[in-house]
Amino acid sequence: MRKMLLIIPAIVLLSGGATFALSNKKAPEPVRAVGEPKNCVTISQIRSTKVIDSSNIDFHMVGGKTFRNRLPQSCPGLKFEERFSYRTSLNQLCSVDIVRVLHNQGGSLYEGAGCGLGKFQMVEKVSAN
Repeated sequence: MRKMLLIIPAIVLLSGGATFALSNKKAPEPVRAVGEPKNCVTISQIRSTKVIDSSNIDFHMVGGKTFRNRLPQSCPGLKFEERFSYRTSLNQLCSVDIVRVLHNQGGSLYEGAGCGLGKFQMVEKVSAN
């Protein structure tokens, strides 16, 4: 069992997966939807991510666009851990893919709940006028 905990992070990286962790505890800024939702985003265009809550993840893209992914169901542990992994053999992350919450135990990361993604909705900040 101990060996498995050490192997999983390497598998995530070797299988084309990525891990994102954030520690920003500020309340999310108000946003509004722009255009139609997309099924996929290009992985190489993802600059960073921000877990908003247990059902929403913002994907900040190269070029300044932000896509919010509203998971169809709440993802246990996502907001608390604020980090996740995914695996894909394509250069796209899509609404059919699953993210896995990453937990830290004794300095090693292990995968927790698997949660399906929803569509990617481009959003922009609402100006405080």
